[in-house]
Amino acid sequence: MPAKPPLLSLVIPVYNEEKTIPELVKRLRGLLTILKEKHHFGKEDTEILFVNDGSRDGTFDVLKKFCEREPGFFLLNLSRNYGHQLAITAGIDTARGETVAVMDGDLQDPPEFVADLYAKMSEGYDVVYARRKKREGESFFKLITAHVFYRILKKLTRFEIPIDTGDFRIMSRRVTNVLVSMKEQHRYIRGLIAWIGFRQTGLEYDRDERFDGETKFSVSKMLKFALDGITSFSSAPLKFSSYLGFTSAFFGALYTIYILYLKLFTDNTIQGWTSVMIVALVLGGIQLIALGMIGEYLSRVHDQSKNRPLYVIEKIYSVRPKSKK
Repeated sequence: MPAKPPLLSLVIPVYNEEKTIPELVKRLRGLLTILKEKHHFGKEDTEILFVNDGSRDGTFDVLKKFCEREPGFFLLNLSRNYGHQLAITAGIDTARGETVAVMDGDLQDPPEFVADLYAKMSEGYDVVYARRKKREGESFFKLITAHVFYRILKKLTRFEIPIDTGDFRIMSRRVTNVLVSMKEQHRYIRGLIAWIGFRQTGLEYDRDERFDGETKFSVSKMLKFALDGITSFSSAPLKFSSYLGFTSAFFGALYTIYILYLKLFTDNTIQGWTSVMIVALVLGGIQLIALGMIGEYLSRVHDQSKNRPLYVIEKIYSVRPKSKK
């Protein structure tokens, strides 16, 4: 890579996007033209970092050939699939730009909008995030669950995490440096950036449909992502399990008093099996929920204590410098 830091680094995680790459490259070239015309960028003022997150199709081969012949484009090839958030982390850790932008590689995030984010940042902001005004091509289930999740997370945390935003954003170098220093295994990057603070604002945009294929976020991945977000920034689930325990103990005490009253002062026959089973099942369920919540937090502490690298880069592919004769 050149010695002089570029003005802008753009990080793009990709996973099985072989058919999307030609159109993505075309629009990235359009972005470079916009940056040159509007912000007077030179050839070495931008670096674009593709992060191949263990793709199983021809994504690696296509990007390798392209990056080895196109100056300013780099391919970080991870040793295996680490997941979306760690792929972004690898790109941010490697980026050298005075500003660092992140966008997905499926063209739902319009590359041209990066120029608008950069322009807004010049007004004195350290983070400018893209807020979704419309989300084309997404199911009602995903829309409603995302809507509910962002608002629950906002209620649970003690700092402001912008709602209806993804990882599409631009950051200053001082924010990037702080983010690079944070080595959490279970990452929720948009939450980490919000936690850092400084001046942050948003710009609205219309999110497009995927250019090709289907979303890589299955229901299980969405649930894991939501769980990482909540457990990373809130202890509310642990407190909730305590509240459940106190509540069940309170009603259990009331029910005990009621049973003793019937036994000592009335002749009513108590049908014991049904009541015992109900109490046992309710209390058992509450205990399992509490243990599950505690287990989630303990598993994260266990993973963090191993102190393993967050990811492994197989190699960075780019144009080879010409040898001096």
